[in-house]
Amino acid sequence: MTPTPRPVHRPVRHALASALGVALALSATQALAQQSPDADAGSPTQLDTIVVTAQKREQQVSEVPIAITAYSGDFLDRQGMTTLGDLAGFVPGLQVQEQSPNNPGYVIRGITSDSGEANVQPRISVFQDGVSISRSRGASAALFDMERVEVLRGPQGTLFGRAAQVGAVHYIQNKAKDDTSGAFELGAGSDSQRLASGYFNAQIAPEALAARVAVFHEERDGSIENAASGTLNGKDTTALRASLGAMIGEASRIDLIANYQKDTPPGTAFISGTIPNRQGSTSPFADAELNRGEELGLDRTVRSLTALGSFWLGGNWTLDTISGWRSFDSHEEFDADGSRLKAMEFAEIAEGDQFSQEVRFNFDNDTFAGFFGASYFVEDGSQYVPFATDERSLLALLSQDPSFRQQIGALLGGIPFPAIPLFGPDGNPLTGYTLPGGLHTLLNPDHREAFANYGSTTSWDVFLDGTWRATPSLELSAGLRATWEKQTAGYQGFAGNAPTLFNGLGAGAPAPLMGNNILNSATAGKLERSENFDSVVGRVAARYVFSPTLSGFATVSRGRRPNVIDITPQGSQILPAEIVNSYEIGIKGGTAGGRLAYDVSAYWYDYSDFQTQIPNPSGGTPFLIPTNGGNATAKGIEASITGEVADGLVLFANYAWTHARFDDRDDDGNAQLYAGHRFRLTPDHAAAIGMDWRVPMGSASFYLRPSYNWKSKVYFEDENTPGLEQDAYGLFNLRMGVTLADGRWDLGVWGSNLTGEDYLIDAGNTGRQFGTPTFVAGQPRAYGITAKVRF
Repeated sequence: MTPTPRPVHRPVRHALASALGVALALSATQALAQQSPDADAGSPTQLDTIVVTAQKREQQVSEVPIAITAYSGDFLDRQGMTTLGDLAGFVPGLQVQEQSPNNPGYVIRGITSDSGEANVQPRISVFQDGVSISRSRGASAALFDMERVEVLRGPQGTLFGRAAQVGAVHYIQNKAKDDTSGAFELGAGSDSQRLASGYFNAQIAPEALAARVAVFHEERDGSIENAASGTLNGKDTTALRASLGAMIGEASRIDLIANYQKDTPPGTAFISGTIPNRQGSTSPFADAELNRGEELGLDRTVRSLTALGSFWLGGNWTLDTISGWRSFDSHEEFDADGSRLKAMEFAEIAEGDQFSQEVRFNFDNDTFAGFFGASYFVEDGSQYVPFATDERSLLALLSQDPSFRQQIGALLGGIPFPAIPLFGPDGNPLTGYTLPGGLHTLLNPDHREAFANYGSTTSWDVFLDGTWRATPSLELSAGLRATWEKQTAGYQGFAGNAPTLFNGLGAGAPAPLMGNNILNSATAGKLERSENFDSVVGRVAARYVFSPTLSGFATVSRGRRPNVIDITPQGSQILPAEIVNSYEIGIKGGTAGGRLAYDVSAYWYDYSDFQTQIPNPSGGTPFLIPTNGGNATAKGIEASITGEVADGLVLFANYAWTHARFDDRDDDGNAQLYAGHRFRLTPDHAAAIGMDWRVPMGSASFYLRPSYNWKSKVYFEDENTPGLEQDAYGLFNLRMGVTLADGRWDLGVWGSNLTGEDYLIDAGNTGRQFGTPTFVAGQPRAYGITAKVRF
């Protein structure tokens, strides 16, 4: 989704999603989330008891008229989940693609949010303790010492802001508590994996002041060997959190939270599908031969400060305030041609700062609960992309395309232009060739240039939402959010280091040696455009309680992705705001004994002015250009169920059917560019099944936690190009071990992808613009051991 090369480098192509969903979603995985780590395996498990705050007040999951999945921090710990990608298989309708922490792609019900451009707004809101962290370059956060994670599906603009067009993810971290406790975990595994994580909570003044510190570190070597030295597709994350909680009387509280995260993993293994390695392989699972060796990789730092206030105002009124500051900076080096050619050497340097303030008044009595308030948000960011190439290798790569050779031949007055061999007899890139007229002497072995995009947003929101308990069985909810915002977008092309034979190639107007830029046109400073926009989104919902164990809900809501200011050296345009109208019904239920819980929902989305991107026809930068995709329709079914089938044995399963396609024609009856195409990264079918089995042995217990996640075929581009897809596959994971001393000690072993499934997490990328699409492999089989102590 970005017109600039980013480590994922691919068109936005989140396609239209307007959906009819008969969502048969039997959901209750929340049950597992609530089992305490040292629960007695012989006692019945009370399912579906997790408390969430999706509607800005504490409610049971079953009481919320929203398709929501929530998991407690205990559940995340028991399953060894430290990223949202680990959790995705347990949430129907959610997919996560993560090439690196700098470039996560979140997909909810067919819509992807992963653009790294500073001037493009996200489609899916990611919040951390009420503060937006939705920008993709800063959105990836380690999940450690968590209270819970909530995933809301469907437009949530009223509750979470304009970026929550099709859903929201909310991370709620553990706050300082009025006790003294702690835990620490160590682990080791394959690929030299090392893990250290823990927390310590201290009571400073009883019932008045407490402090908490949590740490996390995980690193592992990459699973792909790189001939130029080092490994690829690894991990190295260090995170630290400090919080202070002050209790004011019996009903008010202030929390101060500081977060720091540092990610320095090795590079991403973009492997060319057309340029073989020295062994003759183009397999994305074989050893790589990417240039720059250990220089490839990411250096990302994220810092944030959050202040939360909750104050009782008397009677049924409370006041909540959320203040947040956040900053990220990242530098990622990657080899976009996926080979030992020095043809497409890129980097991305992204920076962003933001501040937000929300004030919310809440009211709750026997017949009505609701809130109203206002928020302020300001952000400023940039994405700078340097490019380097050996023009001798670049020309050899481009000459593999017959149409390119014809164009060059025409420029040479009809002289046939040959396909230049990529490599010499020694296997190294061929650079000593000669060209007619001595043109080879004009090729620069170290051409360098760069471009950047910029974006800033200042917005004010006012909002209100309420639920009227019309009868003991019927609740009616409605909400509105109005937004006023000023957006500024910028673009700058920086002149290359020398005149180039390829000048103007990227702009579609070749002018050999008349300038210094191949991909982008140099600009006279920064080009900018500012615009003001306003919008209103809302929802209405109804919930009916059929019995103490069964309720149903229906919602109609409107989501919006803000206008896009698209600015390039050739000019600027305003893409209209993307609008989605959502219609959803569902049921939530269980058994009277609390040993079974389920959820069923159905949704339909209608999109208008769908914002997508297409490859730049010129082949230059921006590599992807925004366009109005017209209308779209998506429909889906989601289902999950959890039950304790025997004492200590909990089974769970979920299923999602997502039928997200571009419409055949627009409002004027014209055929659409991607008519009938699937949305990228969206399987039609996805399912998961798992078990949590505990066997008591006095003060000790044995546990077994297998799970299997499966998804059907996905395309990596909205173009649905054959060969740039991943067929159906499944991953089998397992954790098992023992707890000792009534749960104080936990010794375990784990394995992921135990069947050794080969699968892709991405295909196409920047390389496809140059005739050599690249592929990124998913993680292979891995295993390890852990030891944890609580005190």
